[in-house]
Amino acid sequence: MKISEHISYREVTYSQTAIRNDINNEPNEEQLERIKKAAEAVFEPLREWVGKPIKINSCFRSTELNKRIGGAQSSQHCANKGAAFDLDDTYGYKTNAEMFHYIRKYIIFDQLIWEFGTDENPNWVHVSYNEDNNRGQVLKACKIKGKTKYLAWS
Repeated sequence: MKISEHISYREVTYSQTAIRNDINNEPNEEQLERIKKAAEAVFEPLREWVGKPIKINSCFRSTELNKRIGGAQSSQHCANKGAAFDLDDTYGYKTNAEMFHYIRKYIIFDQLIWEFGTDENPNWVHVSYNEDNNRGQVLKACKIKGKTKYLAWS
């Protein structure tokens, strides 16, 4: 099953943690629709700009999977309010920083996070989309005294 032109169902549901722990990581119809809308609004325009494949590290997480990995209860990876993608430049066509800045400038999103890494390049890019309420919130995730903090982008 295809989510969008360049995303398969397996890409949005695959999780090693879910497999190892026998956790069902299948979205319901409503969640699947949110993921499809996010794919069309965010991923596909980015994919067109990159011109080559983009690695999706994480998309959908069932509530059980999200708890297992220590995700936030309000995580949009759970697709209860919107949908989220964690993207990585694994294939080397554009850097994570280039993708982050492109999304920030040209794509409508709810939340965009520079996830850890350095000041030059994040380890990955988190981007979410909520059809009903896209805040355009831009953050930087970092560790402060061993805890993850989300700082306003400056």
